[in-house]
Amino acid sequence: MSLTVDPGAPTTATGAAPAPRSPDADAVTQVRDVATRAKVASRRLATATRATKDAALHAMADALVAATADLVAANAADLERGRAQGMTPGLLDRLTLDAARVAAIADALRELAGLPDPVGEVVRGSTLPNGLRLRQLRVPMGVVGMIYEARPNVTVDAAGLALKSGNAVVLRGGSAAAASNAAVVAVLADALRGQGLPGDLVQSIDAWGREGAVALMHARGLVDVLVPRGGADLIATVVRESTVPVIETGVGNVHVYVDAAADLGQVLPIVLNAKTQRVGVCNAVETLLVHDDVADELLPSLLAALADAGVTIHADERTRRLAPEEVAVVPATDEDWATEYLSLDLAVRVVPDLDEALEHIRRWSSGHTEAILTNDLAASERFVAEVDSAAVMVNASTRFTDGGQLGLGAEIGISTQKLHARGPMGLAELTTTKWVVHGEGHVRP
Repeated sequence: MSLTVDPGAPTTATGAAPAPRSPDADAVTQVRDVATRAKVASRRLATATRATKDAALHAMADALVAATADLVAANAADLERGRAQGMTPGLLDRLTLDAARVAAIADALRELAGLPDPVGEVVRGSTLPNGLRLRQLRVPMGVVGMIYEARPNVTVDAAGLALKSGNAVVLRGGSAAAASNAAVVAVLADALRGQGLPGDLVQSIDAWGREGAVALMHARGLVDVLVPRGGADLIATVVRESTVPVIETGVGNVHVYVDAAADLGQVLPIVLNAKTQRVGVCNAVETLLVHDDVADELLPSLLAALADAGVTIHADERTRRLAPEEVAVVPATDEDWATEYLSLDLAVRVVPDLDEALEHIRRWSSGHTEAILTNDLAASERFVAEVDSAAVMVNASTRFTDGGQLGLGAEIGISTQKLHARGPMGLAELTTTKWVVHGEGHVRP
């Protein structure tokens, strides 16, 4: 078995994967050594107090800000290489670190420090009739592995979330962000050592390339859980090949449905925000569905505004007839309905009713985020009940499917699976539970 997609290379939902490769012996040895050191470090962190972890988070944030110039310089090398290799604008945006973004990811660490520590939280407890006292407690996973693409901010998010939740993290950030990630990991590890914690709590295996990624996926017993974050090919490959348990994050073929009872004054700002506020992200809208009853009134001005914002419209025949002459519209195909664009492209379709909107979403959605814009309570309740996605918005932009926006602090990813974690994965989702049973000489009859 092997990783068939370079986690650092640009991928598409339909791109063919290269031939399988097996990890070489050196990569296996080196990655297992990294994972072993992470396991040892995680045991020290498991008993750390909240004060110790929060102080480390603040130290990591301060160190990132102090190293801004070095981080931006390292990132510039990655960006130059990415442009030369034809990386898409959306992926380049994800890859970019500037002073403002360094400050933002440092602030995210400080926000994490202000959140409650999930470790030790009593999920439930009771005393049985025989006197046994039961508690189910949150405890760290141990070692969390991350395989992701072209996103140096994820390096910081993963390190911070892992630290606060009592875990060590082993990172494979891919070749596209190699220089950025190496610089970030060095800063974070040094800050941890300055706080008396092991630098091995945050490690990268980028040096061993694809073979290292495969070795990480096969490090069962040393790595407790693996989280892939990136393109469809990357996620599918990790889910298929890994022997380490995987929490599957998903691509975002995200929908907004404008109902017949929508407040039309809200539609334009919500759709523009969902599509254009940041295009290279998984919670950006990719398909707009509009009820036929409001299409004539809404679509001409909405399409014109989207075009003015640089959005290319891929539309069904009804939408194309309503588009102003100055708006260029591309005929939509099934490929458009299935695509996570991650660009200034939007598929638009007019539907006769809520039933057809729901059916379209069932067929094409990736299960990430869907939104309904309506003032009809019954329609919104039905949409919420019948849409099988990790997040459902009512009269709000899809861009709110984000750990920070939902008050969870940074997120390690957005899970579209249904086991253990679903939606934005914050601190609680990086813990498991342990049953603690207190008796007084109890024996089972």
